[in-house]
Amino acid sequence: MKTRPSSLESVTCWRAKFMEAFFSHVLRGTIDVSSDRRLCDQRFSPLLHSSRHVRQLTICNMLQGATELVAEPNRRVLETLASSLHTLKFRHLLFSDVAAQQSLRQLLHQLIHHGAVSQVSLYSWPVPESALFILILTMSAGFWQPGPGGPPCRLCGEASRGRAPSRDEGSLLLGSRRPRRDAAERCAAALMASRRKSEAKQMPRAAPATRVTRRSTQESLTAGGTDLKRELHPPATSHEAPGTKRPPSAPAATSSASSSTSSYKRAPASSAPQPKPLKRFKRAAGKKGARTRQGPGAESEDLYDFVFIVAGEKEDGEEMEIGEVACGALDGSDPSCLGLPALEASQRFRSISTLELFTVPLSTEAALTLCHLLSSWVSLESLTLSYNGLGSNIFRLLDSLRALSGQAGCRLRALHLSDLFSPLPILELTRAIVRALPLLRVLSIRVDHPSQRDNPGVPGNAGPPSLIIGDEEIPENCLEQLEMGFPRGAQPAPLLCSVLKASGSLQQLSLDSATFASPQDFGLVLQTLKEYNLALKRLSFHDMNLADCQSEVLFLLQNLTLQEITFSFCRLFEKRPAQFLPEMVAAMKGNSTLKGLRLPGNRLGNAGLLALADVFSEDSSSSLCQLDISSNCIKPDGLLEFAKRLERWGRGAFGHLRLFQNWLDQDAVTAREAIRRLRATCHVVSDSWDSSQAFADYVSTM
Repeated sequence: MKTRPSSLESVTCWRAKFMEAFFSHVLRGTIDVSSDRRLCDQRFSPLLHSSRHVRQLTICNMLQGATELVAEPNRRVLETLASSLHTLKFRHLLFSDVAAQQSLRQLLHQLIHHGAVSQVSLYSWPVPESALFILILTMSAGFWQPGPGGPPCRLCGEASRGRAPSRDEGSLLLGSRRPRRDAAERCAAALMASRRKSEAKQMPRAAPATRVTRRSTQESLTAGGTDLKRELHPPATSHEAPGTKRPPSAPAATSSASSSTSSYKRAPASSAPQPKPLKRFKRAAGKKGARTRQGPGAESEDLYDFVFIVAGEKEDGEEMEIGEVACGALDGSDPSCLGLPALEASQRFRSISTLELFTVPLSTEAALTLCHLLSSWVSLESLTLSYNGLGSNIFRLLDSLRALSGQAGCRLRALHLSDLFSPLPILELTRAIVRALPLLRVLSIRVDHPSQRDNPGVPGNAGPPSLIIGDEEIPENCLEQLEMGFPRGAQPAPLLCSVLKASGSLQQLSLDSATFASPQDFGLVLQTLKEYNLALKRLSFHDMNLADCQSEVLFLLQNLTLQEITFSFCRLFEKRPAQFLPEMVAAMKGNSTLKGLRLPGNRLGNAGLLALADVFSEDSSSSLCQLDISSNCIKPDGLLEFAKRLERWGRGAFGHLRLFQNWLDQDAVTAREAIRRLRATCHVVSDSWDSSQAFADYVSTM
């Protein structure tokens, strides 16, 4: 079949793996069954025979295979898949027709609602089709309603055969009063366009306005007779257990509160003069009671104006005439006008526990739909959002996660979030997530580029973070694993320390590309780990300049609670290697709890490797059993001498030794002899790396 499994995939049963790949090829038509008389036998079905081995199914492009699986001749195949399939993946989806989407609807209903699928993953969908994307989301969340003119489900037992839905697919999922595409985006764009026009008119006579903080907003609301808690936190609807067949109550409270709770916390502070907020548009139905300003002191009385005018994302949008639909959407009285699913007429079934979105750009309406569903998705255990271009929708996501955390039976324990940009600095975003989800066990967060407020020295950037997120202490949480990938720029150590102090159960910490203002700040982080994170077992640093933090590195190596430490491309031996290496070896020889040390990409060289060999000497109390010295400019003669020293000291097998991407090709005979000797004491993992070609590639990119 010319299929090669991924090297990252752990295959436990090759027979099952072969049958799974065979099923996919037959389903897509890439294997011609007519070429083999055994596969053409009418008494034998290749799909049925291999379906019981399928644990993972991938649907690509224009939903190939969905129509075939729901066809009547393959009914037994689909029934078998419903019990065997656990993971459903979508890759490189394209625009599809109505018939294919109807087939996909029936397939998802069978595999998720009446089956065993627990994970849905979407990969590489540059231009998501709104109807198809929302269909996959709502079905994954457990909502079901037969499509227009579609056959009723024979497994449900309650669907009436002659009933037809009152609305078509677009109005069912996106709201009947919503325009064809991206209503919320056009409304926001029109609002920002009106704001720019107002700024141009008011700027010559506008006085510099003071920054509106959460305290001033709260005081003005209290003075105006508005209960802030009641305004921001309306009572949430209850969530029933999955499997009930009655129409669920849509969590409208979350969607309506999302625009106020988080956005009011995220007001971007700026040193530039702030224009007066625009008045709120009248409602589409012409209802009375819209508040108007009657003086300069009433500027911040209308929190809704403050949310949409000051905290709106500044991006160029399409200017349009704001009609009744736009007014209704901005008013927030009808969730369907904001693109939220109208699911009151849907039934609630079993839902998945793992949702992954990789490189799927989320428009405003798609983000609103996702957040609306997340707020009551209690069966969800793991959520991955990778490079989805959330932008300011991250605040809606925080609100929905906060609402989900308040639901009885919430199971969300793992969150993986990564993106190119974030309107919040990464540490503030981490604090907000930890506060919203105190029961979270695994948090992985990465932002590639700094936000506007990451550099306070630039004019116009925000001031202290407390004005946006709040400086209150983070309550104690249940984090066990924290992974953070930082953008360029120095990070405030106190913010990171506040997260670490609240994470007393932390067992694994990984910091990627973290930069601190001084070695003292890095030392403050390490001291916090020693005092507050007593359960920490694994610590990893990647792409960090620790050349000036040698005393802090020694402090870590003397920690008797850590079992594994990683310094990956951290420039450890760039300064004072002759003095630092003996100190490092002495610290490791006295540490009996450290089991693994990973030092890839630190230019250890032959001299450093031979110095490191002393860790395994007879007078050492070290119990090191895993050593990674990949990408350290090690030559064959140095590796051979390292192997001889291990033989001389008579140490038993100490585990694994990783030697990837070293200069072992300079003398292949010596390298083979060194590896042969090393395999008598440890398990060696190496590769055939062409160092000369790698150096040429490096020079060509300089």
